[in-house]
Amino acid sequence: MKIEFWLNGVKRQEEIQPDTLLLDFLREKGCYSVKRGCETANCGLCTVLMDEKPVLSCSTLAARADGKKVVTLEGMQKEAQELGTFIANEGAEQCGFCNPGFIMNTFAMLKELTDPTEEQIKEYLSGNLCRCSGFVSQTRGILKFLQYKKAQEEA
Repeated sequence: MKIEFWLNGVKRQEEIQPDTLLLDFLREKGCYSVKRGCETANCGLCTVLMDEKPVLSCSTLAARADGKKVVTLEGMQKEAQELGTFIANEGAEQCGFCNPGFIMNTFAMLKELTDPTEEQIKEYLSGNLCRCSGFVSQTRGILKFLQYKKAQEEA
């Protein structure tokens, strides 16, 4: 089956099998930030943005990308590095395995919420698992990142 979509801003046409998972398809295309974690749509490690909404690629067929814009961490390196620095500065990069999911979900959240509260951040990111730091460091890093961005806008 043929699909046509945008991957990190580049229009593509690909031939896929109907049962191909988006996670496997993206990794075949070199998007290694998309990670296999629980394989049950419970950990958030495989999160990508599809038309600016977070999607768990381990439970989404690649066929659903047809006509859509798919963004992985590879497609937003500058923004991801900036947010990732704030998360790391708060001690949340112990193993780094969960960070791509946190980063992708944070950017999806910012498309929906203009000035999220700490409670809204925690609620939005509740589908991400971190076995090292238990979300406290990530939340602090995200809050500091938001403060930084707000100060930049006001300057």
